[in-house]
Amino acid sequence: MNSSKWPAAVLFDLLTALLDSWTSWNQAAGSVEKGRSWRAKYLELTYGCGAYEPYEKLVRQAALHTGLLLAAADNLETLWDTLPIWSGAQEALMHIQRHSKIAVVTNCSQRLGERAAQCLGVDWDVVVTAEAAGFYKPHPQPYRLALAQLGVPASQAAFVAGSGYDLFGTSSVGLRTYWHNRAGLSLPAGAPTPEVESNNWEQLIPWLEKFQEKK
Repeated sequence: MNSSKWPAAVLFDLLTALLDSWTSWNQAAGSVEKGRSWRAKYLELTYGCGAYEPYEKLVRQAALHTGLLLAAADNLETLWDTLPIWSGAQEALMHIQRHSKIAVVTNCSQRLGERAAQCLGVDWDVVVTAEAAGFYKPHPQPYRLALAQLGVPASQAAFVAGSGYDLFGTSSVGLRTYWHNRAGLSLPAGAPTPEVESNNWEQLIPWLEKFQEKK
């Protein structure tokens, strides 16, 4: 499968790099402002919890902390199988899969991670969730587990991030990173810079095509 200059595997953040889950959180909360506040609190809880705690529990805790009813979390799960796909994502995945293995590394439960991955309509080589890894990204373990399951060393793999927080984790395990920043997020303080940051897919394929040349 692997073309000579392509990485052996390309790993993807799922819920921000490939899917526009932010819109679904906003919809479930009832407004953009409420959705962003809820998501920010959820992210604070995941980054602070250490070992994995159930994703669904953290989502509900974050809702209560930000003044939402638990019905918001139920609304989010109702929307889960119709999470919006960023334009161009499926075409990029199908192109990449002709040259490299493809995998997901996502911060959610196994149940919801598998359902969200299916939204893309591609055959993934590996789907790793925070639940399976025992930790939430950017802890190194989710990335390492995906690489182990793929049988690919970090030096021969690329990562496509959705959030700048992924850069803490990918740098710690030696994964070169493309930040598909379609959501328009800020780089967190102290985060390493990605090799490429773009709000679209146009630079991704050219970057991967010459991946091995840039070592």
